[in-house]
Amino acid sequence: MAHSGNDRATRRGFLQEASCGAGLVACAGMGMASTAQSAPPTARADRLPREVWVATVSLEGLGADRFPQMIEAMLRRMEEILPCEPDIICLPEVFPFGTLRAGRPPLDDVAEVPIGDISRPFAEFARKHAVYVVCPIYTRQGPRFYNAAVFIDRKGQLLGEYRKMHLTEGEMEKGIVPGPLDPPVFQADFGTIGAQVCFDIKWDDGWARLAENGAEIVFWPSAFAGGAMVNAKAWQNGYCVVSSAWKDTSKICDVAGNPVAWTTRWNRWACAPINLEKAFLHTWPYCRRFQEIQAQYGPKIRITTYGEEEWSILESRSPDVKIADVLREFELKTNRQHIAAAEHAQRQCRPID
Repeated sequence: MAHSGNDRATRRGFLQEASCGAGLVACAGMGMASTAQSAPPTARADRLPREVWVATVSLEGLGADRFPQMIEAMLRRMEEILPCEPDIICLPEVFPFGTLRAGRPPLDDVAEVPIGDISRPFAEFARKHAVYVVCPIYTRQGPRFYNAAVFIDRKGQLLGEYRKMHLTEGEMEKGIVPGPLDPPVFQADFGTIGAQVCFDIKWDDGWARLAENGAEIVFWPSAFAGGAMVNAKAWQNGYCVVSSAWKDTSKICDVAGNPVAWTTRWNRWACAPINLEKAFLHTWPYCRRFQEIQAQYGPKIRITTYGEEEWSILESRSPDVKIADVLREFELKTNRQHIAAAEHAQRQCRPID
Protein backbone atom coordinates (compact mmCIF):
# COMPACT_ATOMS: atom_id res chain seq x y z
CA MET A 1 0.00 0.00 0.00
CA ALA A 2 1.50 3.34 -1.03
CA HIS A 3 0.03 6.55 0.25
CA SER A 4 0.15 9.59 -2.00
CA GLY A 5 2.84 12.22 -1.88
CA ASN A 6 3.02 15.51 -3.76
CA ASP A 7 5.79 14.85 -6.24
CA ARG A 8 6.57 18.07 -8.05
CA ALA A 9 6.80 18.17 -11.82
CA THR A 10 10.49 18.92 -11.79
CA ARG A 11 13.34 17.63 -13.88
CA ARG A 12 13.74 14.83 -11.34
CA GLY A 13 10.13 13.75 -11.71
CA PHE A 14 10.46 13.77 -15.49
CA LEU A 15 13.67 11.80 -15.51
CA GLN A 16 12.29 9.17 -13.15
CA GLU A 17 9.65 8.45 -15.77
CA ALA A 18 12.07 8.27 -18.68
CA SER A 19 12.62 4.76 -19.96
CA CYS A 20 16.05 3.89 -21.26
CA GLY A 21 15.76 0.20 -22.00
CA ALA A 22 16.45 -0.70 -18.36
CA GLY A 23 13.11 0.11 -16.76
CA LEU A 24 12.43 3.39 -15.04
CA VAL A 25 15.60 5.33 -14.45
CA ALA A 26 16.27 8.87 -13.41
CA CYS A 27 19.14 9.60 -15.71
CA ALA A 28 21.14 7.19 -17.82
CA GLY A 29 23.81 7.30 -20.45
CA MET A 30 25.31 5.21 -23.23
CA GLY A 31 28.96 5.05 -24.13
CA MET A 32 29.25 8.43 -25.85
CA ALA A 33 26.03 10.23 -25.06
CA SER A 34 23.24 10.37 -22.52
CA THR A 35 19.87 9.10 -23.66
CA ALA A 36 17.50 10.40 -21.01
CA GLN A 37 18.37 14.06 -20.54
CA SER A 38 15.70 15.93 -22.46
CA ALA A 39 14.72 18.05 -19.47
CA PRO A 40 16.93 20.93 -18.31
CA PRO A 41 18.67 20.60 -14.95
CA THR A 42 17.15 22.31 -11.93
CA ALA A 43 18.99 24.09 -9.15
CA ARG A 44 20.24 22.10 -6.19
CA ALA A 45 18.19 24.46 -4.02
CA ASP A 46 15.00 22.86 -5.34
CA ARG A 47 15.86 19.46 -3.88
CA LEU A 48 14.54 18.11 -0.62
CA PRO A 49 16.98 18.74 2.26
CA ARG A 50 18.29 15.16 2.27
CA GLU A 51 17.75 14.30 -1.38
CA VAL A 52 21.02 12.87 -2.66
CA TRP A 53 21.70 12.36 -6.36
CA VAL A 54 23.79 9.21 -6.62
CA ALA A 55 25.56 8.02 -9.76
CA THR A 56 27.01 4.63 -10.59
CA VAL A 57 29.31 3.85 -13.48
CA SER A 58 29.81 0.53 -15.24
CA LEU A 59 33.09 -0.52 -16.81
CA GLU A 60 31.09 -2.08 -19.65
CA GLY A 61 32.41 -0.98 -23.05
CA LEU A 62 35.58 0.69 -21.75
CA GLY A 63 38.80 -0.73 -23.09
CA ALA A 64 42.44 0.32 -22.86
CA ASP A 65 45.90 -1.14 -23.18
CA ARG A 66 47.33 0.60 -20.14
CA PHE A 67 45.93 2.28 -17.05
CA PRO A 68 46.54 5.96 -18.01
CA GLN A 69 44.23 5.45 -21.00
CA MET A 70 41.64 3.75 -18.76
CA ILE A 71 41.74 6.70 -16.38
CA GLU A 72 41.13 9.10 -19.26
CA ALA A 73 38.25 6.97 -20.56
CA MET A 74 36.61 6.83 -17.12
CA LEU A 75 36.91 10.58 -16.67
CA ARG A 76 35.16 11.08 -20.02
CA ARG A 77 32.35 8.79 -18.92
CA MET A 78 32.01 10.70 -15.65
CA GLU A 79 31.74 13.94 -17.61
CA GLU A 80 28.58 12.57 -19.24
CA ILE A 81 26.87 12.41 -15.83
CA LEU A 82 27.39 16.06 -14.94
CA PRO A 83 24.08 17.39 -16.40
CA CYS A 84 22.33 15.28 -13.72
CA GLU A 85 24.17 17.28 -11.03
CA PRO A 86 25.27 14.24 -9.00
CA ASP A 87 26.30 14.55 -5.37
CA ILE A 88 28.44 11.41 -5.48
CA ILE A 89 29.75 9.09 -8.20
CA CYS A 90 30.82 5.50 -7.52
CA LEU A 91 33.34 3.74 -9.78
CA PRO A 92 33.99 -0.04 -10.11
CA GLU A 93 36.50 -2.12 -8.16
CA VAL A 94 40.15 -1.28 -9.02
CA PHE A 95 38.81 0.01 -12.34
CA PRO A 96 42.09 1.43 -13.73
CA PHE A 97 43.66 -2.04 -13.82
CA GLY A 98 41.14 -4.87 -13.87
CA THR A 99 40.33 -5.14 -17.57
CA LEU A 100 43.47 -3.87 -19.29
CA ARG A 101 44.35 -5.62 -22.52
CA ALA A 102 48.01 -5.57 -21.50
CA GLY A 103 47.23 -7.18 -18.15
CA ARG A 104 47.46 -5.76 -14.66
CA PRO A 105 50.66 -3.90 -13.77
CA PRO A 106 52.67 -4.99 -10.70
CA LEU A 107 51.19 -3.80 -7.40
CA ASP A 108 54.42 -2.11 -6.47
CA ASP A 109 54.10 0.11 -9.56
CA VAL A 110 50.51 1.28 -9.00
CA ALA A 111 49.59 0.98 -5.31
CA GLU A 112 49.70 4.39 -3.67
CA VAL A 113 49.09 6.35 -0.52
CA PRO A 114 46.06 8.42 -1.52
CA ILE A 115 45.83 10.95 -2.89
CA GLY A 116 48.59 9.97 -5.34
CA ASP A 117 49.14 9.85 -9.07
CA ILE A 118 46.32 7.36 -9.76
CA SER A 119 43.63 9.00 -7.65
CA ARG A 120 44.68 12.62 -8.22
CA PRO A 121 42.80 13.10 -11.53
CA PHE A 122 39.62 12.02 -9.75
CA ALA A 123 40.34 14.38 -6.87
CA GLU A 124 40.69 17.18 -9.41
CA PHE A 125 37.39 16.11 -11.02
CA ALA A 126 35.73 16.14 -7.59
CA ARG A 127 37.02 19.61 -6.80
CA LYS A 128 36.15 21.07 -10.19
CA HIS A 129 32.59 19.76 -10.14
CA ALA A 130 31.90 19.82 -6.37
CA VAL A 131 31.05 16.11 -6.29
CA TYR A 132 32.11 13.24 -4.06
CA VAL A 133 33.88 10.35 -5.80
CA VAL A 134 34.28 6.74 -4.66
CA CYS A 135 37.56 5.81 -6.35
CA PRO A 136 38.52 2.12 -5.95
CA ILE A 137 42.25 1.53 -6.42
CA TYR A 138 45.17 -0.36 -4.88
CA THR A 139 46.64 1.40 -1.87
CA ARG A 140 49.64 0.74 0.31
CA GLN A 141 50.83 1.24 3.85
CA GLY A 142 54.49 0.45 4.24
CA PRO A 143 55.06 -2.99 2.68
CA ARG A 144 51.33 -3.90 2.68
CA PHE A 145 49.02 -3.64 -0.32
CA TYR A 146 45.23 -3.23 -0.11
CA ASN A 147 42.25 -3.40 -2.45
CA ALA A 148 40.59 -0.17 -1.37
CA ALA A 149 37.73 2.22 -1.97
CA VAL A 150 39.06 5.76 -1.63
CA PHE A 151 36.46 8.41 -0.76
CA ILE A 152 37.16 11.90 -2.13
CA ASP A 153 35.12 14.90 -0.98
CA ARG A 154 33.72 17.83 -2.95
CA LYS A 155 36.90 19.82 -2.39
CA GLY A 156 39.06 17.08 -3.87
CA GLN A 157 40.39 16.09 -0.46
CA LEU A 158 40.70 12.59 0.99
CA LEU A 159 37.61 11.79 3.06
CA GLY A 160 38.72 8.29 3.99
CA GLU A 161 39.66 4.83 2.78
CA TYR A 162 37.94 1.47 3.11
CA ARG A 163 40.17 -1.59 2.73
CA LYS A 164 38.50 -4.75 1.44
CA MET A 165 37.96 -7.12 4.36
CA HIS A 166 37.34 -10.41 2.59
CA LEU A 167 39.79 -11.19 -0.20
CA THR A 168 39.83 -14.02 -2.70
CA GLU A 169 42.63 -16.54 -2.51
CA GLY A 170 43.94 -15.20 -5.81
CA GLU A 171 44.26 -11.67 -4.41
CA MET A 172 46.20 -12.87 -1.40
CA GLU A 173 48.49 -14.93 -3.60
CA LYS A 174 49.31 -11.71 -5.47
CA GLY A 175 50.35 -9.99 -2.23
CA ILE A 176 47.21 -8.09 -1.21
CA VAL A 177 46.30 -8.30 2.49
CA PRO A 178 42.82 -8.11 4.06
CA GLY A 179 41.68 -4.90 5.67
CA PRO A 180 40.41 -4.48 9.25
CA LEU A 181 37.20 -6.26 10.23
CA ASP A 182 35.61 -3.04 11.50
CA PRO A 183 34.77 -1.05 8.35
CA PRO A 184 34.80 2.73 8.79
CA VAL A 185 31.97 5.11 7.99
CA PHE A 186 32.50 8.60 6.63
CA GLN A 187 30.53 11.80 7.10
CA ALA A 188 29.54 13.46 3.84
CA ASP A 189 27.61 16.71 3.85
CA PHE A 190 24.46 14.74 2.97
CA GLY A 191 24.81 11.79 5.37
CA THR A 192 26.83 8.82 6.60
CA ILE A 193 28.42 6.57 3.98
CA GLY A 194 30.57 3.45 3.84
CA ALA A 195 31.73 0.68 1.52
CA GLN A 196 32.16 -3.00 0.95
CA VAL A 197 34.04 -4.36 -2.07
CA CYS A 198 33.24 -7.31 -4.35
CA PHE A 199 33.89 -10.59 -2.44
CA ASP A 200 32.75 -8.87 0.79
CA ILE A 201 29.18 -9.53 -0.33
CA LYS A 202 29.61 -13.22 0.59
CA TRP A 203 29.88 -12.28 4.28
CA ASP A 204 27.38 -10.44 6.49
CA ASP A 205 29.72 -9.04 9.13
CA GLY A 206 30.92 -5.88 7.39
CA TRP A 207 27.45 -4.96 6.17
CA ALA A 208 25.95 -5.39 9.63
CA ARG A 209 28.76 -3.41 11.24
CA LEU A 210 28.19 -0.53 8.84
CA ALA A 211 24.52 -0.49 9.84
CA GLU A 212 25.47 -0.44 13.52
CA ASN A 213 27.76 2.51 12.80
CA GLY A 214 24.95 4.49 11.20
CA ALA A 215 25.63 4.08 7.48
CA GLU A 216 22.84 5.44 5.27
CA ILE A 217 24.38 4.59 1.87
CA VAL A 218 26.84 1.75 1.32
CA PHE A 219 28.78 1.65 -1.94
CA TRP A 220 29.80 -1.70 -3.39
CA PRO A 221 32.46 -1.47 -6.13
CA SER A 222 32.85 -4.92 -7.66
CA ALA A 223 34.16 -7.01 -10.51
CA PHE A 224 30.81 -8.81 -10.82
CA ALA A 225 27.25 -7.54 -10.64
CA GLY A 226 25.97 -9.41 -7.61
CA GLY A 227 22.36 -9.50 -8.76
CA ALA A 228 19.78 -10.18 -6.03
CA MET A 229 22.49 -10.15 -3.35
CA VAL A 230 22.83 -6.38 -3.76
CA ASN A 231 19.10 -5.85 -3.23
CA ALA A 232 19.13 -8.16 -0.21
CA LYS A 233 21.94 -6.30 1.54
CA ALA A 234 19.83 -3.13 1.40
CA TRP A 235 16.67 -4.48 3.04
CA GLN A 236 18.59 -6.69 5.46
CA ASN A 237 20.44 -3.67 6.83
CA GLY A 238 17.98 -0.84 6.22
CA TYR A 239 20.24 1.38 4.13
CA CYS A 240 20.68 2.19 0.45
CA VAL A 241 23.19 0.11 -1.51
CA VAL A 242 24.92 1.29 -4.69
CA SER A 243 26.85 -1.17 -6.83
CA SER A 244 29.38 -0.35 -9.53
CA ALA A 245 30.62 -3.34 -11.51
CA TRP A 246 32.92 -4.24 -14.40
CA LYS A 247 30.13 -5.96 -16.33
CA ASP A 248 26.40 -6.64 -16.44
CA THR A 249 24.36 -4.45 -14.09
CA SER A 250 25.38 -1.63 -11.76
CA LYS A 251 22.48 -0.30 -9.71
CA ILE A 252 21.14 1.98 -7.02
CA CYS A 253 18.86 0.29 -4.46
CA ASP A 254 16.68 1.99 -1.85
CA VAL A 255 16.31 0.82 1.75
CA ALA A 256 13.69 -1.77 0.78
CA GLY A 257 16.05 -3.25 -1.82
CA ASN A 258 14.12 -1.86 -4.78
CA PRO A 259 16.31 -0.78 -7.71
CA VAL A 260 15.88 2.93 -8.35
CA ALA A 261 18.12 3.01 -11.43
CA TRP A 262 20.53 0.64 -13.14
CA THR A 263 22.83 0.18 -16.10
CA THR A 264 22.72 -2.24 -19.02
CA ARG A 265 24.89 -2.77 -22.09
CA TRP A 266 22.99 0.18 -23.61
CA ASN A 267 23.25 2.64 -20.73
CA ARG A 268 26.67 2.55 -19.12
CA TRP A 269 25.92 4.81 -16.16
CA ALA A 270 22.88 5.74 -14.10
CA CYS A 271 22.07 8.63 -11.77
CA ALA A 272 19.04 8.87 -9.49
CA PRO A 273 17.82 10.63 -6.34
CA ILE A 274 17.73 8.94 -2.95
CA ASN A 275 15.84 10.61 -0.10
CA LEU A 276 17.65 9.88 3.17
CA GLU A 277 14.85 11.39 5.26
CA LYS A 278 13.32 7.93 5.71
CA ALA A 279 12.79 5.28 8.36
CA PHE A 280 12.53 1.52 7.83
CA LEU A 281 10.01 -0.06 10.21
CA HIS A 282 8.52 -3.43 11.04
CA THR A 283 4.88 -2.73 10.22
CA TRP A 284 3.27 -4.22 13.34
CA PRO A 285 2.51 -2.77 15.84
CA TYR A 286 3.44 0.70 14.54
CA CYS A 287 0.85 0.63 11.77
CA ARG A 288 -1.72 1.42 14.46
CA ARG A 289 -0.41 5.00 14.38
CA PHE A 290 -0.18 5.40 10.61
CA GLN A 291 -3.66 6.86 10.19
CA GLU A 292 -2.90 9.50 12.83
CA ILE A 293 0.38 10.36 11.13
CA GLN A 294 -1.28 10.72 7.74
CA ALA A 295 -4.10 12.82 9.22
CA GLN A 296 -1.62 15.19 10.85
CA TYR A 297 0.97 15.49 8.07
CA GLY A 298 -0.99 14.71 4.90
CA PRO A 299 1.20 14.76 1.79
CA LYS A 300 4.22 15.85 3.83
CA ILE A 301 4.68 12.20 4.83
CA ARG A 302 4.66 9.23 2.46
CA ILE A 303 4.01 5.82 4.02
CA THR A 304 4.73 2.77 1.91
CA THR A 305 3.89 -0.69 3.29
CA TYR A 306 5.00 -4.05 1.92
CA GLY A 307 2.24 -6.45 2.87
CA GLU A 308 3.91 -9.86 2.86
CA GLU A 309 7.18 -8.70 4.41
CA GLU A 310 5.42 -6.37 6.89
CA TRP A 311 7.91 -3.62 6.20
CA SER A 312 6.88 0.02 6.21
CA ILE A 313 8.85 3.02 4.98
CA LEU A 314 8.13 6.47 6.41
CA GLU A 315 9.46 9.21 4.14
CA SER A 316 9.39 12.96 4.57
CA ARG A 317 8.32 14.81 1.46
CA SER A 318 8.62 18.26 3.06
CA PRO A 319 11.58 20.38 4.21
CA ASP A 320 9.57 21.08 7.37
CA VAL A 321 9.25 17.47 8.55
CA LYS A 322 12.07 15.41 10.08
CA ILE A 323 11.41 11.69 10.30
CA ALA A 324 13.22 11.45 13.66
CA ASP A 325 10.70 13.92 15.08
CA VAL A 326 7.79 11.86 13.73
CA LEU A 327 9.21 8.69 15.26
CA ARG A 328 9.47 10.35 18.67
CA GLU A 329 6.07 12.01 18.46
CA PHE A 330 4.24 8.76 17.64
CA GLU A 331 6.49 6.44 19.69
CA LEU A 332 7.70 4.42 16.71
CA LYS A 333 10.85 2.30 16.60
CA THR A 334 12.92 1.69 13.50
CA ASN A 335 13.28 -1.94 12.46
CA ARG A 336 16.76 -2.05 13.99
CA GLN A 337 15.49 -0.62 17.29
CA HIS A 338 12.52 -3.00 17.21
CA ILE A 339 14.78 -6.06 16.80
CA ALA A 340 17.23 -4.80 19.46
CA ALA A 341 14.38 -4.33 21.96
CA ALA A 342 13.11 -7.87 21.27
CA GLU A 343 16.61 -9.33 21.70
CA HIS A 344 17.01 -7.52 25.01
CA ALA A 345 13.67 -8.84 26.24
CA GLN A 346 14.60 -12.36 25.12
CA ARG A 347 17.83 -12.25 27.12
CA GLN A 348 15.94 -11.14 30.20
CA CYS A 349 13.28 -13.81 29.79
CA ARG A 350 15.34 -16.79 28.66
CA PRO A 351 15.83 -19.41 31.44
CA ILE A 352 19.39 -20.13 32.49
CA ASP A 353 19.88 -23.85 33.09
